[in-house]
Amino acid sequence: MSKKEVNTDIWVASMLKENEIKYDAQGSTVKELDEALKTASKRGTGHAGYPEYVAVIDDFVLVVEDKADTSKQIKLTENGIIDMDTKAVTDYAVNGAYFYAKRIAQGSNFKKVFAVGVSGNEKHHEITPLWVDDRESYKMLPDLESFVSFSPQNIHEYYTRYVLEEETDFEKTTEQILKDASELHEYLRTYGTLKDQDKPLDDYDRNYNELVSRYEAAKTQYDKTCEAIQYRKARSRQMDSFIKELRNQDLIKEFDARLWGSLVDFITVYSKDDIRVTFKDGTEIRA
Repeated sequence: MSKKEVNTDIWVASMLKENEIKYDAQGSTVKELDEALKTASKRGTGHAGYPEYVAVIDDFVLVVEDKADTSKQIKLTENGIIDMDTKAVTDYAVNGAYFYAKRIAQGSNFKKVFAVGVSGNEKHHEITPLWVDDRESYKMLPDLESFVSFSPQNIHEYYTRYVLEEETDFEKTTEQILKDASELHEYLRTYGTLKDQDKPLDDYDRNYNELVSRYEAAKTQYDKTCEAIQYRKARSRQMDSFIKELRNQDLIKEFDARLWGSLVDFITVYSKDDIRVTFKDGTEIRA
């Protein structure tokens, strides 16, 4: 394995960690998945074959294959479908990820499987996801910039929108608010046109209160959802800014006391062989 390939593996692993995706490398600690891959050699030998990373996120499985060069992202046939020849499966990220994902979907009880091909590096890369079923079909999904869509907080919403192509809870809430507001407006307008003697006060109060209650409940949910979205957007902007700043920095080649002081909270020496460094975010490592 070349140095570039190792660097790509490390970078992909760091993205998974950043998004709190617990993964296994070159296999799976989930017995059923490991069994499905025991005969999954890309070369068709019947021996074991394993993708770079496998993750189980709730009832979803994420299969990741990566290549150092973006020219090895995906290979399609003349008909525009993913080439499943041995060489294509071996040499291209998306093809390999699809190969392993299909084996899992067909050989285990996990039926919600994403295959993700990644190529390149932190600055220049391609991330292509597929939805894979237990037959021979797949669904090509829009390219991504990171793995944030597959985080435990986002994967269900991503599945709903891009795989099922259904409205998300936020979209449904917004639609319900507009519907309730329209009904409330129409009810008040109609009621206002009635003469006083024709206005049934008991029915009016009951219907009005019901509409207001529905509207307020939907509005409360809408406000909570908007707040969560704004928080995620703010966090995403902070992360993007941080990553951009890191990319523009020169590599640190010598000790920087200021940088060290800004990161490290304290050091605990238990013995000459056991020294612990605690960072300001609470992370502890053994030196």
